[in-house]
Amino acid sequence: MPLLAALPEDRLRVLWSSSMPRRYHEGEVLRRAGDPAEHLLLLLRGRVSATISTAAGRVVRFGDWAGPCALDKVAVIDGRGHTATLTGLTACTVRSLPRTRFEELVDDVPSVRRHVLRLLADQARHQQERFTNAATLPVEARLATWLLAQAAASPQATVELPGTQQELADLLGTTRVTINRILSQLRRDGLVEVTRRTVAVLAPELLALRASAPLPPAETRHPIER
Repeated sequence: MPLLAALPEDRLRVLWSSSMPRRYHEGEVLRRAGDPAEHLLLLLRGRVSATISTAAGRVVRFGDWAGPCALDKVAVIDGRGHTATLTGLTACTVRSLPRTRFEELVDDVPSVRRHVLRLLADQARHQQERFTNAATLPVEARLATWLLAQAAASPQATVELPGTQQELADLLGTTRVTINRILSQLRRDGLVEVTRRTVAVLAPELLALRASAPLPPAETRHPIER
């Protein structure tokens, strides 16, 4: 786990004995947005999504994470409750580390403190980029940008979809109908190959051109895409 990678074995053993084990089924909620964050959730195995629901009933998806990793560190640091609802996309194995233990690590271990600060800075930068993309890029460019970023981390340039197309739409701030239409067009153009759960990027150079497409005039865009 990157957060704890620099700790000596004796310190890791203490943390292990201080944490509580828990298994979650696929689809089970680990924590809900606003729940008190009294423990740092250490995801050992599995994949978890983070979402919130707006007052209007719209679901906003922040992304998903695969173990091993520490989940929602911000909530544990500021003590204001979990920032999102965490749901298992697969069966998950988790250990819950008391908040006081995590705070001791941040205070006492320079490598942990640097790691947390770096992650928080990366998160702030990512959220700023995501807000900029949502405000300035058409949906096709947002989807192309996301596909390229995910494919870059895959040796086969194959992207695993975050659940259903609706969940991908929630992640990109659009509708399932729009995502389906754009994926179908990209497939017809020979840029991607789409299966039920994956998208293979066949022509990254051409897809990159779609990612940099300028925003069309507002009057020519579908109202849902504005």
